[in-house]
Amino acid sequence: MNEALRKKYIPMTETTYYTLLAVIKPRHGYAIMQYVAALTQDRLLLGTGTLYTMVGRLTADGVVEVRYEDGKKAYCLTQIGMELLGEETKRLGQQLADGMKILSGGV
Repeated sequence: MNEALRKKYIPMTETTYYTLLAVIKPRHGYAIMQYVAALTQDRLLLGTGTLYTMVGRLTADGVVEVRYEDGKKAYCLTQIGMELLGEETKRLGQQLADGMKILSGGV
């Protein structure tokens, strides 16, 4: 993977992380907003401006690709996007494990 992309996206913003989770399978914009809201129990609500600016950047960087399904523009994760998402998930898991260790009286 391109080191410049890694530096740009790792660590990821929460909105980017959840958007990438949403487009593991192709989804159009409104479906992405609904999916993220449902997944986070409405803790994270994406506005249209935020979403479309972000997917435009993600598409330009090759992290997400545009597909057309049933006449609608849908967004889907690319292989590079999947690698970034996997790396960020691993990083977050390690961060959580470290926090749990410390909070439970560990090192």
